[in-house]
Amino acid sequence: MLEKEVINFEKTAIVGIVTQSQSEEKLTEYLDELEFLTFTAGGQVVKRFSQKMDKPNPKTFLGTGKIDEIHHYVKENGISTIIFDDELTPSQQKNISKIIDCKILDRTNLILDIFAQRAETSYARTQVELAQCIYLLPRLSGLWTHLERQKGGIGMRGPGETEIETDRRIVRDRISLLREKIKTIDKQMGVQRSNRGAMVRVALVGYTNVGKSTLMNAIGKSDVFVENKLFATLDTTVRKVVIKNLPFLLSDTVGFIRKLPTQLVDSFKSTLDEVREADLLLHVVDISHPDFEDHIASVNQILLDIKAGDKPVIMVFNKIDAYRHLTIDEDDLMTEKTTKHYTLEEWKSTWMSRVGEQNALFISATNKENFEEFRERVYEAVRQIHITRFPYNKFLYPDYKDAIEKEEKE
Repeated sequence: MLEKEVINFEKTAIVGIVTQSQSEEKLTEYLDELEFLTFTAGGQVVKRFSQKMDKPNPKTFLGTGKIDEIHHYVKENGISTIIFDDELTPSQQKNISKIIDCKILDRTNLILDIFAQRAETSYARTQVELAQCIYLLPRLSGLWTHLERQKGGIGMRGPGETEIETDRRIVRDRISLLREKIKTIDKQMGVQRSNRGAMVRVALVGYTNVGKSTLMNAIGKSDVFVENKLFATLDTTVRKVVIKNLPFLLSDTVGFIRKLPTQLVDSFKSTLDEVREADLLLHVVDISHPDFEDHIASVNQILLDIKAGDKPVIMVFNKIDAYRHLTIDEDDLMTEKTTKHYTLEEWKSTWMSRVGEQNALFISATNKENFEEFRERVYEAVRQIHITRFPYNKFLYPDYKDAIEKEEKE
């Protein structure tokens, strides 16, 4: 008989700050996301801490009073990990570790850890290891506190500092080795991309966990790994898809996230090349998520960062089956109507209508709702790119409706 696998979640506390640029409402959204990230990494959040500050304390990120409060809570409740919502500087991480006796991580470290868990292929593992080494290099001194010269006194003299230097050299050598390895793989993947010929390339982009892989499976009849967790997809999957005898290449890419570590953007350059070299982007949005407008802004910003902001885009609003809006009772005269109260129809008449009727689609990838409309729109967009590239193929691929009539006659 198979034994049930018991997953031991680490007891975790998460920490964030309210600043002039980050309101309390924003912080709650970020901490909700951080909690989901923690769960994905194998942690159970038992407590949230927050503090209002003008700007983070350069020494310990938080004020001394709040640090003491967290320290007492950790001791009394057996917390093994504390995760900060913002990236800590090496000195902040070191100073906090001296006061609080448990693992101190930040958002970047947590995302890197999830990527390390999810990396299946040797290429993904190389990319993640490079990002981890770049992150680790300035933080090495904190790992060697037992050999610091500064403490002085008996037993503390001698070559302590060279120990750190040795480690730094090892990490630097590793980084250059991994960069060379990635350069070689990049070359191979560049050749692979050039071998795909002149077929139209379509890339699925979007925030993490919006249903890109589910959509890929639905449209491409492929079997891409799907899970309701963040960063289920790390490796780019490319499939040949045919809609009404029109072939094109569809690629499923790594999901984006707010405050995406720059190390990851650098090391996942080749994966993001699929997006850069695409002819058309399908920007998938989870419309059932309360912060989907923020998600769109984050993805657009990352597309600009990777120089892919000028591509033609179709906005695909997914998970309409899960969309729920808040309601206001008729006799409630106090509650002010906000975007959280919008129905789908009301959303469609906002900025979404200005995206263009042809460029905003509302579907459910799991239930295949409005799927025929989606297929038609993608077919027409791909056909347009194809006949611009090969004008003589215009008669080979008719309009979608003509293609259906032709199919019916046959």
